[in-house]
Amino acid sequence: MKPIEQIVQQLAHGDFDFTRHALRRAVERNISEAEIRQMAENARAIEDYPQDKYAPSCLLLGFTKAGRPLHIQASYIESEKVRIITLYEPDPTEWNEFEKRR
Repeated sequence: MKPIEQIVQQLAHGDFDFTRHALRRAVERNISEAEIRQMAENARAIEDYPQDKYAPSCLLLGFTKAGRPLHIQASYIESEKVRIITLYEPDPTEWNEFEKRR
């Protein structure tokens, strides 16, 4: 399994791909690949899902250069690219400082 640091580094370098679901969400939510790379520069894991349905994964929080908060759920599976499972801008009514669920 990949350590968090490796996942973040791969995101920052653009070494990622999307599940079909994540690609749809990125388009719907207007989240660009540049924003994904930017958020990875300061991303940290805020939740861990070792028993996730398809593969172990984690939820990352990071901010774009414009200050937009983003959550990315990424797989821990060892591969050349990080697999993004889903991504979104967290709703402040559901999250305390975007990192703890209310």
